[in-house]
Amino acid sequence: MKASDACGRSFTDFYRNKARFEVIERDDGHISATDGRAWYLSGFARWPARERKAMSFVRGRVLDIGCGMGRHALHLQKKGFSVTGLDLSPANIRLCRLRGLKRTLCMPVEGIAGLRRGSFDTLLMMGNNFGLFSSFKKARKLLREMLRITSEGARIIAETLDPYRTQEPDHLAYHKRNRRRGRMGGQVRIRVRYAKSVGPWHDYLFVSRKELVRILEGTGWRLWKTFRSGGPQYAAVIRKLAGAQRGRSRPPAG
Repeated sequence: MKASDACGRSFTDFYRNKARFEVIERDDGHISATDGRAWYLSGFARWPARERKAMSFVRGRVLDIGCGMGRHALHLQKKGFSVTGLDLSPANIRLCRLRGLKRTLCMPVEGIAGLRRGSFDTLLMMGNNFGLFSSFKKARKLLREMLRITSEGARIIAETLDPYRTQEPDHLAYHKRNRRRGRMGGQVRIRVRYAKSVGPWHDYLFVSRKELVRILEGTGWRLWKTFRSGGPQYAAVIRKLAGAQRGRSRPPAG
């Protein structure tokens, strides 16, 4: 396991019950810790209501982007869906296979550009994995790639949080700092630290509902439903517009 795969190292220890917390470091020095076992290994009954509701909108062949330890992918596989888990971390993919996930891809989200046309009916980006879009520009580019790899009537089911639903001075100052630098307010630059492992810096995108709608404009995708269950986090169901092609779409009838 690479020393830079701090996420994979922490997940492996969560699975072995040797650790509980992973540390997220932001580029302004802000530090937060997540109880990994409680979050990544929880069963469906303990998921937030927004996640349970979102799962009812899954259809057909599923690609779980940023599958981690396979929490969502394994649940859907047990329900009879054909699910492929995609993750950048080789350690995470090994854990998914060990836990019983049948189909996996080890690659970054950008790797979807190499997948076959019309391969999937649902793209899953749960666990705040809308953040993998990284930026406004990259999100729109990837959303157009997602048109190609999905079927007619496909959907994206994603989770994020509204970064502006806070009174925390450090977060408010960070939003202002981002805007001064020409970035979206919730475009955070973070890395994962675990034990002696330090992951690479990368951008991760949190958006309000209004920003989400703006990102989707003209991409062939449209926001359909959102679900909240307390706090700033929400799940979104995003539909592919009828007849959508790369850069072109028409609204559905009715």
